[in-house]
Order: sequence, then C-alpha cells, then structure tokens
Amino acid sequence: MRILLVEDEAAAGQMLAQGLREQGYAVDLAQDGEEGSYKAGITPYDLFILDVLLPRKDGLTLCRELRTAGQSTPILLLTARDALEDRISGLDHGADDYLTKPFEYRELLARVRALLRRGVTQYVDAIDVGDLHLDLKSRSVSRAGQGIELTAKEYAVLEYLVRHRNELVSREALSEHAWDENYDPFSNLVEVYMLRLRRKIDAGHDLKLIRTRRGEGYILTAAPAPPHV
Repeated sequence: MRILLVEDEAAAGQMLAQGLREQGYAVDLAQDGEEGSYKAGITPYDLFILDVLLPRKDGLTLCRELRTAGQSTPILLLTARDALEDRISGLDHGADDYLTKPFEYRELLARVRALLRRGVTQYVDAIDVGDLHLDLKSRSVSRAGQGIELTAKEYAVLEYLVRHRNELVSREALSEHAWDENYDPFSNLVEVYMLRLRRKIDAGHDLKLIRTRRGEGYILTAAPAPPHV
C-alpha cells in the first residue's frame, strides 16, 4: 500500500514516515500543500495523510481540491485543532477521518488500517441500483419513487451493500463495517437486519435486489435473478 504523507514539520514527517514504513507501507513525503497536490496528481495512492496547517496550500483546501478533481482515495487529516467545528469542517471538506495532535502512534496506525480496509469511496450525492435510490446526503431511501423508512443501522447496512453493489459481501464484512467493536461475532444480528431489509426493500416487488449466496454472503444487484435464486 502506498501512502502520501503531507507534513510541513520535517522531523515529525520523517518520524511518521519511518514508522509507517516499518509496518510495510510505502510512504512518499511532501512538505507543503502545493507539493502534495503535485504528487497526488502524478502517482496513484491508497491513502492520503494531510496535516491541516500547511504552507502554500492548507490541508483543508488540498482535501477539497482532491475531491473536486474526482479523487476517491481515503483521506486522514492531522491537526492540532480539536474544536468540534474544526472537525466538522474537515469532514465536510471530504476527509474520511480526523486525528487531533498530539496522538498515540498506535491510534494513527489503527486509523490507517481502517481506512485502507475500507478502500476508496464513491464521492457522489446519490446511488441508484435499478429502481432503488439512495440519497447519501440526506440518508434517505426510496424504491420506485416510494420512500422507505429505515433505522440508522438498517441504513448503514444498506449503504454498504449499495456501495458494493453487484459484489459478493460476506457476513464478516458487513459486521465489520456496520457494527462497532462491541459486536458479538456469534450473534445473529446480521441475519436479523438482512431479513428486515428484505421486507422493506424487496417486499411487493417482482425483482428482488437483495440475494443470499448460502454460506458465502449477500449480493445487492438489479441484474435479473437466475432461476435458483
């Protein structure tokens, strides 16, 4: 995995880069926003780590420009600002996560691992799968023009399936992305929520969008179902 670290404090940047390299990551360093923008434009990265207070172009501006240019690579912001409004601003500019200085190095690594597991995200306002419409800004759902009321957890499960539409999603992947560390892997919560979603999304429709591949996981697709599904 290749990471671009944009940090203007040379010693801090070298220390972070060395630590990440010791974990097996390839790390490129940039010391200001302009250099970071240039490197991001010529090299494909798996993750961007941006300090907010950068010379020549600050991290928030760089973050916004990357998203505007269509970059879907995960972005982690680092900053000494810990006010709620600053964190909200960073996320609204398109960041995936926000870490306040000073931080424990182990926490940085955990966030990096989480973002790399998550992978790239589609930064769009809405996604359609057949006649199913997911509005990512308002977190609202409709099918064939009819609104569907979902709980927060139901929405989280559905959004993950929609983002991975036409792909096989394992039970483990769903539990990892939709539940926190307190999730009990021996519980049947995933099955319960998939049953609820089937009732809300597919009931009354000839084409069933949510399909089960027994022993493997789930697929959300608008493709015609084979006779045995």
